[in-house]
Amino acid sequence: MKVIILAAGQGTRLRPYSDNIPKCMVEMAGKPLLLHQLDSMKACKISMDDVAIVGGYKIDILKKLKLKVFENPQYTSTNMVSTLFCAREFMKQGEDLIISYGDIIYEPKVLKSLLDCSEPICITADKEWERLWRLRMDDPLLDAETFIMDKQYYVQELGKKPSSNTEVDAQYMGLIKVRSDMVQKFLNTYDAMDKSINYDGKDYKNMYMTSFIQYLIDAGWNVKACLVKNGWLEVDTVEDLDVYKRMFDDGSISSYYQL
Repeated sequence: MKVIILAAGQGTRLRPYSDNIPKCMVEMAGKPLLLHQLDSMKACKISMDDVAIVGGYKIDILKKLKLKVFENPQYTSTNMVSTLFCAREFMKQGEDLIISYGDIIYEPKVLKSLLDCSEPICITADKEWERLWRLRMDDPLLDAETFIMDKQYYVQELGKKPSSNTEVDAQYMGLIKVRSDMVQKFLNTYDAMDKSINYDGKDYKNMYMTSFIQYLIDAGWNVKACLVKNGWLEVDTVEDLDVYKRMFDDGSISSYYQL
């Protein structure tokens, strides 16, 4: 098992909290987001020797941690997929690969649902996403992305702008597993992509992770949704953080996320 946490971005929408620290080190409920993630990994028996983080912004802070650290030196001009493949040497054929965004936290049961999936690519998805989104905004559909599955929960489309809730069967969470025997093919597929074209309006170095997953789906990969009902939080903006902090203080967050 190998785990790569993506934490290179500047977290501009979390300023001033992220003025002097990476986004993943912003605190919530008494500790950094990253430590919440690591605690869930430990609860699932993942060794910290098998966890790496890819940094960029304020990377010196990450280098003080007892983790393997890779760097995306072009973090200001590239996106999350480029950040992921800065850690390509950590990806090992024959070992499952977990990929996690750095600005999310999740309960151990959410991670376990991913670990238990045996498909070539598995991604966690929240069936009760709208309930969580309404904590953060008045119109959840404005910030949602399409997520369309077939009857066997294989993902057909994700990452687009939905026109209605019927195009949002769940919401992608930023937590992915690549099966052990598919890791080299995962690398090869990325390397073989046409670098001269755009993917959902972004060039090769700036494509979204959802665009890369959609590319895999369109190329014939089976991508299975591991469905959960809340049990995670995304911390993208100051408003998100303030809402969650208030709910942690009054205890109401417990119906969405268990510490």
